[in-house]
Amino acid sequence: MNSRRLARTWPYPRYSDYERGLRQAAAAWFKSKGFDVQSRYPFILDKFENWPKNIICSDVVDYIKAQREASKGREAYALHKYIHHGLSSQAMLFNLLGPLIVRSDLESLKPAFDDAGIIWPQGEIKARFELTDRTVFNEDAGQPTSIDLAITGSDVVLFVESKLSEKEFGGCTLFENGDCEGRNPCRIGLQNCSLHHIGRQYWNRLQEHGFLEGDMVESPICPLANYYQFFREVIFALHNKGMFVLLYDERNPAFMRQSKQGGTTLGLWPFLQSFIPDSKRDRIGAVTIQKVVAAISASGRHNDWIDEFRAKYGM
Repeated sequence: MNSRRLARTWPYPRYSDYERGLRQAAAAWFKSKGFDVQSRYPFILDKFENWPKNIICSDVVDYIKAQREASKGREAYALHKYIHHGLSSQAMLFNLLGPLIVRSDLESLKPAFDDAGIIWPQGEIKARFELTDRTVFNEDAGQPTSIDLAITGSDVVLFVESKLSEKEFGGCTLFENGDCEGRNPCRIGLQNCSLHHIGRQYWNRLQEHGFLEGDMVESPICPLANYYQFFREVIFALHNKGMFVLLYDERNPAFMRQSKQGGTTLGLWPFLQSFIPDSKRDRIGAVTIQKVVAAISASGRHNDWIDEFRAKYGM
């Protein structure tokens, strides 16, 4: 067979099929609401300023605006550049967990997290979107490491990274901008990493938590070049004695994909887990958006919006 026919025998789902479905669902939802969208991209609202129309519950919009106002003068409570995009993961997180925060019902999440083997916090539960702390990595300038959501109890903090249409964990901008060839500084000396040179503590923190061994240091290619965001956020969580949690769409093959015949599972999540020291494996976990939706629905306390969420994201 030629390559085109062989491509059709590939046993894993394709990302393009997943993204197409998301776009169709977002476009249909915007159209059902009569919202103005971009002419070429009906799954994107017409302009950034209309981002509140991308949020299902009005009380969540009010909450986000209040939080942004309260953060003025400190670390900015940033709205992503494409929050008006129907496939925005930040908007999705606001839509999925915002109502639980506003209504003080984070316990609705517990069954989904329990099922994923993630320790649920004890005591009074609080949550905060867009958490930053420049001191962890000495990020005294530029954009600091940012956590999408922190769920805090009396015993543990869950640091949640949400992914919807993303195909990756963000890479290092020095590599992307051509200022680094992507050579592993663990092999040639940390002084050859520009970030280490200016005082960032990424490599020191990785060393403290036992990451600089095995493939992490033996590979000629810098592990931060392509997976910068993943390692920063995992170490951020560990440094704060918490857990790192990936919240992702089970249909997205970039993070987890299984062959049509079953058995072999590939994707970024199982691959990157292989770099986590054995002693830290119980401090990371993943839960699907679908499991969270099912748990929220089963609570019976959010029937006024959960079906809207399903429609908006084609679930």
